[in-house]
Amino acid sequence: MKAVRVGMIGAGWWGTFAHLPAVKSHPRAELVAVQTREAVAAAKIARDFGAQHACTSVEELLALPALDAVIVASTPNVHYAQARAALASGRHVLLEKPMTLGAREAKDLVELAARQELQLLISCPWHFTRHGRAARELIQSGALGEIKMISVLMTNPIDQLLRGRSTSPTHGMANVYVEPCLGSYNDPAIAGGGQIYCQVSHAAAYLTFLTGLRPAEVYARFDQDGSPNDIYNALTITLENGALVSLASTGATPLVERTYEIRIFGRRAILQLELWRGTMSLIDFAGQRTEFPVLADPEIYPAQAPALNFIDAILGNAPNGSPGELGLASMEIIEAACQSARSNRPQVIRPQRRHGAE
Repeated sequence: MKAVRVGMIGAGWWGTFAHLPAVKSHPRAELVAVQTREAVAAAKIARDFGAQHACTSVEELLALPALDAVIVASTPNVHYAQARAALASGRHVLLEKPMTLGAREAKDLVELAARQELQLLISCPWHFTRHGRAARELIQSGALGEIKMISVLMTNPIDQLLRGRSTSPTHGMANVYVEPCLGSYNDPAIAGGGQIYCQVSHAAAYLTFLTGLRPAEVYARFDQDGSPNDIYNALTITLENGALVSLASTGATPLVERTYEIRIFGRRAILQLELWRGTMSLIDFAGQRTEFPVLADPEIYPAQAPALNFIDAILGNAPNGSPGELGLASMEIIEAACQSARSNRPQVIRPQRRHGAE
């Protein structure tokens, strides 16, 4: 394969900010087509980013013969149908988070990609940081011992989007090509929900990325704070090995005070990460502390990394750094959390498999 020929479905805020620039920068990728519903906008985006075709429908884009891969960066309510159509047509797929609106749909996509022997990658940039990879290696090598407890606090200032009061991304990102559409974030029928779908989707996938463990049970409480969407989330998750996870998240925070703090407690050591600040520490039970080099600002949230890795994985030059199974694990947590918040009862996903003491 000389170059991976890529089309993008849903050329909105994030697609034009992260994915299209990544495709354009990759020496072995070719941007064939972009799709958005309005013809004038599609033509402008195709012209500005050098795509050969401007499409207004998914069917039109997928009918193009010279297409190896598709990036689905549309709204969550259509992720499943669009990703499935792309996979069924024999195209590799990079799919934005949240993966789908439900776990059954996510599972179907994972199984279809496997049957078709295609790459299915979920767009979670934190899976591609040096600290993320190092933390996963430490945990899965046994350096922490058996994982017993994880504490996560994730905040990001997007509550005005979730409340439908502003189209500003409020992420502190410069050079935004187009601002988000309000309905994409504040209409539950389109977005699935609020903070749980938009941001907890990151943190939920990261749990399995780091530990390799799937969720077994979820108990959750939401606070909508007068919004049609959840703004505050508190989840208690039990992983399949019996490890306890406390995950709290909100979009109601100042930009200058956003937090993504993870504390992982093993039988042998504790691992501490602050993802927004790019710090990581390992403290073993003998009291020895190891500080890892602080990430530079561009490394903290590598927005283009998923699309770059997608191309490399298709070419066979790198493993898939954020496979569909991680998106499925995230959707299992999200779906169970939504059910639990409605019923005020814990939701069982799968049986636990407990290990003996070390």
